[in-house]
Amino acid sequence: MASSAPERPRRVRKAPEERRREILDAAVSLISERGYNGISIQDVADAVGVTKQGVLRYIGSKDNLLAMVYRDNYNVTGNVDDFMRSGLPGSDADDLRFPAYLRFLVRFNSARRELVQLFSMLQVESFNPAHPLHDEFAGRADEIWNYYSSFDWRIPPEIGSWDERMRPVVRRAMETMDGVQLRWLREPVIDLNEEWRDLEGLLFPSPTWDGYR
Repeated sequence: MASSAPERPRRVRKAPEERRREILDAAVSLISERGYNGISIQDVADAVGVTKQGVLRYIGSKDNLLAMVYRDNYNVTGNVDDFMRSGLPGSDADDLRFPAYLRFLVRFNSARRELVQLFSMLQVESFNPAHPLHDEFAGRADEIWNYYSSFDWRIPPEIGSWDERMRPVVRRAMETMDGVQLRWLREPVIDLNEEWRDLEGLLFPSPTWDGYR
């Protein structure tokens, strides 16, 4: 009597949200290493173990994938609302301190190196006007300013009002943060939080900012 053929293993079907999360995680890793222009949908499919058509079923197109990776990963956490829920000094709505939030953000970013690398890679690539995120990064400074201006920060009275005087401070802080994160990505032995502490006094100097950090 001939032996029956061994049963083929059944393909595991995952819930749509679980598969979508796998695709986004794979895309984050690939883009952070090679850039958006250096990967294909097939690369993402190979990393997840599905077909190219399977990936497209979840994300629609490569440009959609990029938007999902950027907006659904890097931009959704580490925000001011997260800080206000943290219970850290300076996070209370009645005593909301901008330097304290930036320390929180740096600490948050220090724990998500891959996403910081993704952001840095996309920021450089977006100099190309044909890049899908060109307009988004070009308007990033205005978007950041408008977002932070929606909160009631406690700042030194010598500074004046937030709307009139703080925009250059916010711009310098963001530019400094981008720069120190690039150095941290190149030299992983650097402690990102210590680097920021050394720079904080330059951005928010004494005695003006004493008691407001």
